Amino acid sequence: MSAAKATSGNLFANDPAFEVTAQTVSVLPPLPLAGPYDYLVPEGVSVAPGDFVEIPLGRQTQRGVVWGDAKGDVDPAKLREILGVLPTPPMDDVTRKFIDWVSAYTMSPQGAVLRMAMSVPDALEAPKPIFRFTLNPEFDVSGLRMTPPRKRVLAFLADHPPMEQGDILRETGAGASVVKGLVEAGAVQRLMVTPPSPFDAPDLDIPRPDLSAEQNEAADELCARLEQGGFSCTLLDGVTGSGKTEVYFEPVRAALAKGQQVVVLLPEIALSAQWLQRFRDRFGVEPALWHSEVGQARRRDTWRAVADGSAKLVVGARSALFLPYHDLGLIVVDEEHEHAFKQEDGVMYHARDMAVTRAHLGNIPIVLASATPSLETLANVEAGRYQHVQLGSRHGVAVLPSVEIIDIRQDKPQRNRWITPTLKKRLAETFANGEQAMLFLNRRGYAPLTLCRACGHRFQCPNCTAWLVEHRAWGKLQCHHCGYQAKAPDACPSCGAEGKLAPCGPGVERLFEEAVETFPDIRVEVATSDNIMGPKAAAELINRVHNHEVDLLIGTQILAKGYHFPMLTLVGVVDADLGLAGGDLRAAERSYQLLTQVAGRAGRGDRPGTVILQTADPANRVIKAIAAGDRDAFNAVELSQRMTHGMPPHGRLAALIISGKKENEVDEAAWRIGRVAPRGDGLMVLGPAPAPLSLLRGRYRRRFMIRADKGVKMQALIHEWLSKVKTPGSVRVQVDIDPYSFM
Repeated sequence: MSAAKATSGNLFANDPAFEVTAQTVSVLPPLPLAGPYDYLVPEGVSVAPGDFVEIPLGRQTQRGVVWGDAKGDVDPAKLREILGVLPTPPMDDVTRKFIDWVSAYTMSPQGAVLRMAMSVPDALEAPKPIFRFTLNPEFDVSGLRMTPPRKRVLAFLADHPPMEQGDILRETGAGASVVKGLVEAGAVQRLMVTPPSPFDAPDLDIPRPDLSAEQNEAADELCARLEQGGFSCTLLDGVTGSGKTEVYFEPVRAALAKGQQVVVLLPEIALSAQWLQRFRDRFGVEPALWHSEVGQARRRDTWRAVADGSAKLVVGARSALFLPYHDLGLIVVDEEHEHAFKQEDGVMYHARDMAVTRAHLGNIPIVLASATPSLETLANVEAGRYQHVQLGSRHGVAVLPSVEIIDIRQDKPQRNRWITPTLKKRLAETFANGEQAMLFLNRRGYAPLTLCRACGHRFQCPNCTAWLVEHRAWGKLQCHHCGYQAKAPDACPSCGAEGKLAPCGPGVERLFEEAVETFPDIRVEVATSDNIMGPKAAAELINRVHNHEVDLLIGTQILAKGYHFPMLTLVGVVDADLGLAGGDLRAAERSYQLLTQVAGRAGRGDRPGTVILQTADPANRVIKAIAAGDRDAFNAVELSQRMTHGMPPHGRLAALIISGKKENEVDEAAWRIGRVAPRGDGLMVLGPAPAPLSLLRGRYRRRFMIRADKGVKMQALIHEWLSKVKTPGSVRVQVDIDPYSFM
């Protein structure tokens, strides 16, 4: 029966003998809705699971993916008809299973996860055809009325292969009407050609660089896992500067040699200019890039090339994991410990963990690389779920830097200065030797707080529970959470006093000011996410440092992203205590990872390096572990403490974030949810409590924290809990499984 008969069959809707025999399927639209909807398939049309289709949804036309058989929960007489099948390779079974798994694990609507895999709507349309023009060998031009432009076009085509019209017009000076007239006369043929892939094939014959015996052994082990086939997860654990990238390039090459696709996830691809250069040196081509800085047209071409398999290697941020791969054979997660892999908005997921799941569903290997692996990954290694490959020494003649601790209570900086006398002396020695130095301070702007010394007024964001950061170079105060900006005032807005506004604490701009005053003859550059906002800016900075156009580099955590500067021999951490305090479960682990990565920028060439940690708490176990170079001891203590308190990786965490624009509605909803909170052995629910950022982007926020033993089915528990409470539409309830942020 046709869809038209089915949808116009109201006369038969109540007839028990009425039966619709048309094929029905379920279609999932990329919207945060309940799930797939049933549709009729028109007569003469064939669809299969994974096909991209157009469907009517409400009063609009929407696109979606055929998800499988119809659910059968709607009267067939009420079903609407699929409007058409889109000219796109179908989404494979593994990708659809992955979307279902992520949806179930994160407790997000399937369509919200699908939207990440359908993020480029233009890519679903057929590419614009490409036409080229060539002479018709069977046409006799003797009878053709000839003009000078026609002669030029015919002579040009006689000496060239089929050409696009734009090239012909540019080379001959003829008009488009000349080419059109020659085609209509039959003298020239118009050929439609398949658009070429925008990505060149990697050159697998480029000799690899010389690897050490340790690197060769590690590369061989990773390649062996690829050759044996099936799922495996291997931690490539190497100290900073050990050459992990060149090692995992070997299984990348092996997968490409088999004709498979590879995806490499980097925590901040826009800042990874050096990594991209290494890839070009190794494989002779640009990889397919996928991150927020890529333009829309390029994203469309990349999405299509991934779907049809012509893009063999994709390098991207966490969202690259959701591209519709044609034949994915290997996943690499570089810097697997990085917090940037956690998606904090929308669908809340950790790309490292989801990458492991994607590899398991696809029955392929995955490599996790880091110099400071996460405790979750190390626990999986210890349990035997992941394999472990180690690189214990730096590549070539480079050695790990020495680490010195400066107690700023004893070796005090001058008033309103932040560089201690000892660090100042070491900087002077470094510059005198013609070497480079780095100062690390993980605070953007000039000062994290501005207050009035007359009345005590503090400048706070009107949309967030956060102080406004002064950016003196811009003459503005800015919120780093919502982006709110205000012009830095001359007088206090509270009491009107002039000349009483004082910056409190240092940011990198203030450190820059001190460095320029202290060393007026050196070249200083600041690197933060405020001025290094994409691959081009990062590449320009790297070139300046490599060309020794910079003596002192001052920056935030973006300088910990694997950069290799051979002449950089001194790293000074201005405030090593920053990030150690607070209620964050992972504060100590994150601080250890960040400071270790920053320290790893020193001495990567043939000159030894030194790292100086300025601290007011030299007895802190994080500081002591870095100074001693004893990562294993630090991790053992941290894991032991986590086990004592049942925290990850020895327990499970989830968070509920209740938010809305009206504080009383948020409090009421949080109270109602708290009244029916689950209780039981191996379970603890904390809250509701105001979030540390209780106002964020104009929304009031309350939080619950759920801690459970590993055997507790967290998603089922939360689903049952929330099903008991109805919240108003103005209040949003978000679930964060395995939270990384506690703000």
